[in-house]
Amino acid sequence: MNAMQFLVGIVFDLFLMVVLLRFWLQTAKADFYNPLSQFVVKATSFAVNPLRKIIPGFGGLDLASLLLAFIVAVAKISTLMLLFYGGWAAQTVFVSAFITVIKEALNLMFWVLIIRALLSWVSQGYNPIEAVFHQLTEPMLKPIRKIIPPLGGFDLSIVVLIIALQFGQILFMDLIG
Repeated sequence: MNAMQFLVGIVFDLFLMVVLLRFWLQTAKADFYNPLSQFVVKATSFAVNPLRKIIPGFGGLDLASLLLAFIVAVAKISTLMLLFYGGWAAQTVFVSAFITVIKEALNLMFWVLIIRALLSWVSQGYNPIEAVFHQLTEPMLKPIRKIIPPLGGFDLSIVVLIIALQFGQILFMDLIG
């Protein structure tokens, strides 16, 4: 039973992260022609493009991607409720879907920061994935670097942001119970 819940949850969560990454890439104006960006666009365009006909962007935000993220979260919660709990409650599904989108967005930020930190240790020369991660995270890291500059070649801004994200996620989960 737990193995099946894990499998259903991970399939939805991975797609949800890709959809949220698409939103983040467009918000950060990351390089569209980067291989990672192209993968994300191709993996999500089958669902985002029809939604764009209904919901246009607003103020540079891709609202169709956000709506798709919410729809995927609703589908995840609904599937889990129907398969494992034998019922469906609309209010529970929509509130849980909203919480799921926020939680997965924070998880996505966490993993992008971790991967960026690891790549900075091992990459030699230009790496297209590292370049996109740099474009995504630099707007969040720059203000931290103004307060805590790199010390002896070590950039602690990523560690500070990871701690802040984890704190924010724990606080968010404590507030919603």
